[in-house]
Amino acid sequence: MPGIMIQGTASSSGKSLLSAALCRIFSNDGYSVGPFKSQNMSLNSYVTMEGLEMGRAQVLQAQASRVEPRVNMNPILLKPTSDRKSQVIIKGRPYMNMDAVEYFEFKPALRDMIEATYHELEKEFDLVVIEGAGSPAEINLMENDIVNMGMAQIAASPVLLVADIDRGGVFASIYGTIMLLEEDDRNRIKGIIINKFRGDKDILKSGLDMIEKLVNIPVVGIVPYMNINLDEEDGASDFACTINGRIQISVIKLPRISNFTDFDAFKFDNDVSLKFITSPDEIKDSDILIIPGSKNTIEDLRWLKRAGFKENIENFEGILFGVCGGYQMMGKKIIDIEGWEVNKGEEEPGLGIFDTVTAFEGEKITSNVEGKASGCRVYGYEIHSGRTYGNKNPFVHIECRQGKMEDYYDGDMSEQRFYGTYLHGIFDSNEFRSSILNQIRRQKNMEEKTCIDLREKREEELERLSSTVRENIDMKYIYSLLEIN
Repeated sequence: MPGIMIQGTASSSGKSLLSAALCRIFSNDGYSVGPFKSQNMSLNSYVTMEGLEMGRAQVLQAQASRVEPRVNMNPILLKPTSDRKSQVIIKGRPYMNMDAVEYFEFKPALRDMIEATYHELEKEFDLVVIEGAGSPAEINLMENDIVNMGMAQIAASPVLLVADIDRGGVFASIYGTIMLLEEDDRNRIKGIIINKFRGDKDILKSGLDMIEKLVNIPVVGIVPYMNINLDEEDGASDFACTINGRIQISVIKLPRISNFTDFDAFKFDNDVSLKFITSPDEIKDSDILIIPGSKNTIEDLRWLKRAGFKENIENFEGILFGVCGGYQMMGKKIIDIEGWEVNKGEEEPGLGIFDTVTAFEGEKITSNVEGKASGCRVYGYEIHSGRTYGNKNPFVHIECRQGKMEDYYDGDMSEQRFYGTYLHGIFDSNEFRSSILNQIRRQKNMEEKTCIDLREKREEELERLSSTVRENIDMKYIYSLLEIN
């Protein structure tokens, strides 16, 4: 039984969430379904129970499918380290850093692996929902394509083309995308979905009739604009802020910020205002200041100093929290022993909040963990290069790693207001998030609360997403493409 592929006229057209919606619809209809994206470029990654790294978009789609995320759902992950280079991760493990030219020449060698991985997944599930990347009509990238029409060829799958009407020019983007494709690839597109529509659908009728005649492909859905609180990919994020609450949380938007979805949990707390900041002047009135993860910690630490953050952080009187690279920056210094980010042996003084030293050496650490922090149950995952030594007052007690019992300590803390940890996703743990927010609420004479359980909320959002999509696309037609009544 073939898979079905979602491609888009451009990045941020809604491919990831529409793929997640189809995964949940098929699952609700009684089919076993798995997601697949051959190549993902993202700084928001996740660690599976096997300790392997993959893109978060496919994690969400696996959750929508009600299956455990596995790295064969996203065999290639590209994590930009600079404007010109990315770390290439294959089957969950770092391979090497490459620039665009090097990777373009390397791509043909990956095709056999992608094909074998996809067919393994295809045998396991009734259906596979495949997501493309960017646009299939990037004429400079068509040769040796492995993620759009090249992937559709491997899977022998019908393609649904998604176009974002909210940005304008939807009919031009549909027509231009289709007409730039070779005839065989045009023939793979079996339906068009117009996404993010606001208003009366009757207004579109004449345009729909014309575009169908021009490209000879039916429009099979018009999906309304939805405010859905679910992970999207890097390009889809505008670092949206919430500004209504009395508790002020500021996240420093580092030039190479990674895993910024770590802070999405705060968007569900209606007495919290979350903002991403780029100037130290914006720290004023913040109750919690967060230094997030980074794909190039030393360069981002240098930027942070040049921007004037160091002096403001030293005078900051609220809670300061460092996650992963942010935790490394809070120590005395970082030493790049093996030359991962700068020259071998080069050192950079840290912010000096903790007496720790971080050394960039050894293999990258990726692990899925659970434990306790400040007496609260926490869960999350580690994705970091380097080891940190000299933590005098560890913050997190890790009790479970990769599903097995463990007993070690992570991070550092002092004065009940300085915290550092390698644990991505720690704020998703509602017990811990409640604890740290209640600390602020008490200071402000606000009512204490128990934060929402994000796992339950995600299920509600997935059901809302899937029911809206089901109501607005022709599922009978889509099942016919899969040869299912």
